[in-house]
Amino acid sequence: MIYRRHIQIEFNHCDPAGIVFYPRYFEMTNSVAENFFREVAGQSYAAMMRELQGVPTARLEADFHAPSRLGEVLEWRMHLTRLGRSSMDFGLQAWCGDQHRVSVRLVLVFVEGLGAPKPWPDPVRAAITAFMEAPDA
Repeated sequence: MIYRRHIQIEFNHCDPAGIVFYPRYFEMTNSVAENFFREVAGQSYAAMMRELQGVPTARLEADFHAPSRLGEVLEWRMHLTRLGRSSMDFGLQAWCGDQHRVSVRLVLVFVEGLGAPKPWPDPVRAAITAFMEAPDA
């Protein structure tokens, strides 16, 4: 299954030339992941933080294929490639129409308290497993 999210390129994403400044792509990947957890796993970042839990980024790699410009809308496509005991790997791609703009590999780790990795809570693991096993719509 692929999780999709559309993000319009705004002025705050851009450098003076009107193209996305590369660190802003990383903010967008975080937005896609945050919304995935809320919509698919039923666990908002806000709720996790109230419980002294979170999913910080452990690894982030990117390949930039073409620039994105102010006013364009990127379709982010995210799929899970691995669900481990306390971490998960995602592949993300951003597209504008039929043009591939960026590819990202993201590893998130579930942590509690002072940042020690913990196993995924059973309801979260069940929701993510169901998502991974569902056919793409």
